[in-house]
Amino acid sequence: MKIIERLKVVAQEGNIDGFYMLIREDVKLLGHMDELPFVDTPLHIAASVGHIPFAMEMMRLKPSFAKKSNPDGFSPIHLALQNGHIELVHRLVQVDRDLVRVKGRKGITPLHYAAALATDDQLDLLAGFLSACPNSIEDFNIQNETALHIALKSDKLEAFKLLVGWLVRNTSTKAMLRENAMYFERMSYMNRRHDEECNTVLHRKVLNWKDMEGNTVLHIAVSKNQTEVVRHLLACGGENANVHIKNLEGKTAWDILQEQTQVDNSEIKDMLRDAKPLM
Repeated sequence: MKIIERLKVVAQEGNIDGFYMLIREDVKLLGHMDELPFVDTPLHIAASVGHIPFAMEMMRLKPSFAKKSNPDGFSPIHLALQNGHIELVHRLVQVDRDLVRVKGRKGITPLHYAAALATDDQLDLLAGFLSACPNSIEDFNIQNETALHIALKSDKLEAFKLLVGWLVRNTSTKAMLRENAMYFERMSYMNRRHDEECNTVLHRKVLNWKDMEGNTVLHIAVSKNQTEVVRHLLACGGENANVHIKNLEGKTAWDILQEQTQVDNSEIKDMLRDAKPLM
């Protein structure tokens, strides 16, 4: 059996001692694999079957494996997620928080995956990803969808509310800390003002991000007649949720609502009518 095939076997078994016996035969074994653009590394294999100690040993020796795609377009953390090895996912993120932003096939990140499949008892994973890597909220896939788009289109309403709520709390908490910290009392007014504006821009950017069809999450919520989602979005998003944005068909959320004649959307109409325009 060739050494590569034997390496796959020890990875599937989680056999660390067996791995080092192979390294004695070829000390550049992992280096050769790392040169390939797409490859099932021992870390990919261990992540697929859930061997935590073996995966952690690979992360220690070759952390670059964690961001490499296999021939199917998936990184180790994607494979761990797909196979339900959540504790291994946590351990990978513990070693490298930026793995939450690794894009796999079709530009899907672990945060996107969690948003699409999150059940009520798996929301902790979604929250954990956001806590570990806050900037992952900005990432989008090849269809230009953020995690908010994905959760809403997948009818994961609790996941969507968690994402919006986190976005609001994150920017609000930063503003509060800046206001109360002694350090910022010594900063110039202009610097404080700039920092606050940056958080507002992030909030607005994510809430009003357009998918490949030009739809914001408000467009989607209205088109799906999701009254609760529209209420939550407008309540939490406030004036940052722009009700006047047009999609690629030139339609605002209100235009989409007006086209719905077969459903009772009177409550959403009232909410959009009362919504303030984005300044």
